[in-house]
Amino acid sequence: MNHSVSRSYDFLWLSLALLFLLPIAFFLSITPHDYWWYVRIGKDIIESGSVPTVDTLSYTYPGRPIFYQPWLSAVIFWLAHNAGGATLTFLLKGSCIAIAYSLIWMLVRDAGAETKLATLLIIVLGLSSSMNWSMRPQIFAYPLFAITLGVLWHWQNGRDKSLWILPFASLLWANLHGSFILAFVLMGSALIFGEGDRRKLAIWLGVSLIATFINPRGVFVWQFVPEMLTSPSDQLFATEWQPPVNAGWQMNIFFGWLLLFIPLAAFSPRRLSLLEWIWFLGFGWLALSGLRYVIWFMFIMAVLSGALLADLLKSFKRLESVPVNSNPTFNFILSGLILLLPLMMLPGIRESWWKDSPPPYHEATTPIAATQWLEEHPNLSGPLFAEYTFSSYLSFALPSRLLWIDNRFNAYPPEHWSSYQTISSARPQWESLLNKDKINLLLLSLHSQPILVQVVEASAEWCEQYRDKDAVIFSRCDPIQ
Repeated sequence: MNHSVSRSYDFLWLSLALLFLLPIAFFLSITPHDYWWYVRIGKDIIESGSVPTVDTLSYTYPGRPIFYQPWLSAVIFWLAHNAGGATLTFLLKGSCIAIAYSLIWMLVRDAGAETKLATLLIIVLGLSSSMNWSMRPQIFAYPLFAITLGVLWHWQNGRDKSLWILPFASLLWANLHGSFILAFVLMGSALIFGEGDRRKLAIWLGVSLIATFINPRGVFVWQFVPEMLTSPSDQLFATEWQPPVNAGWQMNIFFGWLLLFIPLAAFSPRRLSLLEWIWFLGFGWLALSGLRYVIWFMFIMAVLSGALLADLLKSFKRLESVPVNSNPTFNFILSGLILLLPLMMLPGIRESWWKDSPPPYHEATTPIAATQWLEEHPNLSGPLFAEYTFSSYLSFALPSRLLWIDNRFNAYPPEHWSSYQTISSARPQWESLLNKDKINLLLLSLHSQPILVQVVEASAEWCEQYRDKDAVIFSRCDPIQ
């Protein structure tokens, strides 16, 4: 068969997979978790020419040492936001998703799956893992994980000419997100259990390790990994560190896929290699121990499922045959047009044809109007206590109001988070905690802090100053000096 016909046919089916996935990436509103405060840090890095090493966002722990390992992600966030606002930011997000899932699609094809099967697997993978598509530094790690997995997959099958990519991927990864350790989990397990040229892999693994030292903190970038993994505040209060539960249709797909994988491996003529089992069991254990690890495991499970299904379906009628008379030029043009369609869903474009299109930023957790009102009333006495997701946006949009807490979990000790929960839930001693830090101003969420809003409304100590459908602002009627 003509090679260009085959490539154009593959590209056509890949574009159909992305036609399903990219609109989801463009429709999912940006939440403030690990976004706005990174935009602020990126802006500070550009303006100062250096990465902050102490906390500059809060008044409760000012000057406390802090490690911004994903500094490059912060800079990219700021540059995208500053240059193109929501439109460019969402395009950046969609590009990362498109690259990562395209690479996994190609890897599924390389594992033996035909185009329709690969497309189906990638659509299911995208639907079930889209909960991990938040605009946060981890979004840049997905393509790097897919690249590393692909290089090692080829090495395992006797194609080791692309090993030189590993150091470049590791260099970027070590400056973009703390999950760069996963590159060495993949490489280390391949070196021990794989079947490729171990000597070559060992050399490139060593070069990759040295490449991670090229960052503002040098070799100490590796210190960030154990600090994050053992951070008590993250472990106790961040939901993404908790084991996944079978709640919601996305997790239904995950657990269903996991349960079906074992009989698939048992009945498929294809036998998983020792390395493939190590990847499956190792990343499966990670996924079942913490929600944040699920997407990495699903990438691997999609590739292995493609390999197993490809051999299993060989005993049945072929799923497809590429039309011999298919026109490659037409296929490429049609694929390009298909990929252009999701761009109509971008913020800044969709408003032109969709009057009531959803806002680009999650309204319930991004207090744009309330923050603007606060900026217009600098005379209100602080300090300010704000709902912690609100604080992320405040750190960027209103830096003059320093924070009591925000969603940088490891930036605050567990006792501070416990105090936040006490105040936010209006438990006994909530008032004494506010008095202790001389809080004169409250920015509360009507959705996540309804009990606190009720008791503050009923208190003679506080006067309501502002309210919209998501937020309310109170100030002390008699400010504490």
